[in-house]
Amino acid sequence: MNDVAWRRSSYSNQEGGNCVEVAAGFPDVVPVRDSKAPHGPALYFDGASWTAFIGELKAGHHRI
Repeated sequence: MNDVAWRRSSYSNQEGGNCVEVAAGFPDVVPVRDSKAPHGPALYFDGASWTAFIGELKAGHHRI
């Protein structure tokens, strides 16, 4: 996963903090990693589950 283009949340700032990065371009799977540990492990979610999760966050159903 070293050659993957990772994207950080638009809510992230330059001071670090608790951020995740997401990689696009994988059919049916969404790789997610901790921005503070870019060489650490990545979690993989199926696309439908990730879309549902993000929808719940945007709807305000979960506190982050």
